[in-house]
Amino acid sequence: MIQVNLTKEQNTVASQEVYRLYNKMSGEHLYTTSAYEYNTLTMTNSSWSGEKVAWKAPKTGNNVYRVYNPNSGEHLYTESSFEVNSLVKQNGWKSEGVAFHSDSNSGTPVYRLYNPNSKLGAHFLTMSSYERDSLVKAGWKSEGIAFYTIK
Repeated sequence: MIQVNLTKEQNTVASQEVYRLYNKMSGEHLYTTSAYEYNTLTMTNSSWSGEKVAWKAPKTGNNVYRVYNPNSGEHLYTESSFEVNSLVKQNGWKSEGVAFHSDSNSGTPVYRLYNPNSKLGAHFLTMSSYERDSLVKAGWKSEGIAFYTIK
């Protein structure tokens, strides 16, 4: 019998950092794997402040799409290509393609919430079930698990 001895590097999932930014004017959070986008927005636009790395996403896996609403300035993240297509066709959102990937086999859940009382920054993502529950108590609507990050 041949034994294969995997190193730690071979056992780990290739990942990329997902940066989180906050827009103090709109209340929106933006998530990006692009250090260039993160640095450009935080250095050239006083509305955006960097909140460093939010989580690590696998380099492969289920697509997580980013769509943009030019009317409200909001970004939305979803694994559902149907949701992307519906928003683009019916509501004027713009598809920005694949933002990052999801680790749906063994990852940590990221919850998506919606604030029905907000016109700007109406969606929010969090890995914290405590934060999710606190926002629900404050009137936000839980939309369940949006996708999974690497544990």
